[in-house]
Amino acid sequence: MAKTLADLRSQRWFGDPGLRAFGHRSRTFQMGYGRDDFMGKPVVAIINTWSDINPCHAHFKQRVEEVKRGVWQAGGFPIELPAMSLSEPYVKPTTMLYRNLLALEVEELLRSHPVDGAVLMGGCDKTTPALLMGATSMNLPAIFMPAGPMLRGNWRGKVLGSGSDTWVYWAEKRAGNLSEEAWTEIEEGIARSAGHCMTMGTASTMTSVAEAMGFCLSGAASIPAADSNHARMATATGRRIVEMIWEDLKPTDILTPRAIDNGIIVDMALSGSTNAIIHLVAIAGRTGLRLPLERFDEISRSTPVLANLRPAGKYLMEDFYYAGGLPALLSRLAAKLNLDCITVSGRTLGERIEGALVHDADVIRPLDNPLKAVGGTAILRGNLAPDGAVIKPSAAEPHLHRHTGRAVVFKNYKDLAARIDDPGLEIDETCVIVLQSAGPLGGPGMPEWGQLPIPQKILKKGVRDMVRISDARMSGTSYGACVLHVSPESFRGGPLALVHDGDMIALDVDKRRLDLLVPDDELERRRAAWSPPVPRYQRGYGALFADHVTSADKGCDFDFLHAGQPTPDPDIY
Repeated sequence: MAKTLADLRSQRWFGDPGLRAFGHRSRTFQMGYGRDDFMGKPVVAIINTWSDINPCHAHFKQRVEEVKRGVWQAGGFPIELPAMSLSEPYVKPTTMLYRNLLALEVEELLRSHPVDGAVLMGGCDKTTPALLMGATSMNLPAIFMPAGPMLRGNWRGKVLGSGSDTWVYWAEKRAGNLSEEAWTEIEEGIARSAGHCMTMGTASTMTSVAEAMGFCLSGAASIPAADSNHARMATATGRRIVEMIWEDLKPTDILTPRAIDNGIIVDMALSGSTNAIIHLVAIAGRTGLRLPLERFDEISRSTPVLANLRPAGKYLMEDFYYAGGLPALLSRLAAKLNLDCITVSGRTLGERIEGALVHDADVIRPLDNPLKAVGGTAILRGNLAPDGAVIKPSAAEPHLHRHTGRAVVFKNYKDLAARIDDPGLEIDETCVIVLQSAGPLGGPGMPEWGQLPIPQKILKKGVRDMVRISDARMSGTSYGACVLHVSPESFRGGPLALVHDGDMIALDVDKRRLDLLVPDDELERRRAAWSPPVPRYQRGYGALFADHVTSADKGCDFDFLHAGQPTPDPDIY
């Protein structure tokens, strides 16, 4: 239902004739704004996750001005509200520890300030889900402005993809096939502009999923950060949020079960990051929806991989954009999508992609010539993962999809780092590498440790993939036969904590099974002998996280954000 001026939330701060609004208006004049700048206009919060140490968002200082320009053009009053930057390369132990903190910050920034709607500026891995989680919980009109991928990397005439080629060439260096000079050149040529990873990592996966679910302007997620079209998109986003405020188009109007299915379909067609599963479960939970892991598996089995993008394929996001971008991919998938879902544009998804064209059929494949016949991820269950685990078959060597091997167990990441390259380690390429204590509590924060390194002595034999199992996550730019998100996690006493060196483990991707081949009575004996580890944190945010974070299969969100009545707006005094 369309809003009037009296309906604007900001009017409670600015429109009252009494003393309380006098203070709000006078302080706005103090900042140099005139009465006509803000009176009688919707107030737009621009949540900006820029910082000096987030290269993915290095261009956001300029983009926020372009968003403001659009808000002014449409008759709104823009205010920039900085939020946690969550720079993926730098924040330790992992940005995943702080995703929920950013989501809380976004929700409370919107609740506590005199705003009627929001532009959400993000793109670096955890910023997209955190922004959507917080905005959905607050449920004011909100539109997402993706950071956009960086330009292609380059080294000696070879195209480089961030993350994916890092792992490729690091393996070659450890195997003795790459010089220090060459490694330094790769380091200096792999990231050449502002923007997030240009492979189909978590960043591009989540911005694409956000667009598929209806949260950003058509084509916005595919535009490279350095392209002038990105600046124009930012201004258009600013204009559109003002219209959305008057239309009262809110996140819960957009984020329906059918829209979430659209996001999953696109994730699978992109062979997207396994991290998308955790984030989508958490986003859905903010609307009260329970998103079971099996839904991802159902959609994966019926959705081919059409995007020929690294790490599963050949190309990068810049190529994807020139090939038609996400609207072109959506047009290929039209028969599988829920085209009647409403988007931030006010139009349906079907209307948004009408007329979209594919300009390169090798980058965006047709349905009858997919990169892979089925989607990018699979959900495993078995006595080693009763609550589920995740694998990306498209990024693993096919001969490992069905494998039984002897476990070589590392108690934590320090143990792994200390022993993995020990020449005396009893391991060969048929073994299964197991890492414990790497989940939400064990990591802490469930770091991206899941692409466990292959021992140097095995790399030197020419082997580049082995079965690896952990309760950690894996970078979306990574690859390999890596079983991830094993739940319950080992730190909570899940079966992964009971694996010993020499145990046999069976993986069967086709049957969706992950089993520890140890008799039940022996597992019960081990479970009785297991002692809970000492908590990682005794105080502060870490203690709050440990007390309230849910397991991977439930999205690693805070339990108290999925319960209780909606938080009321603050009283204005």
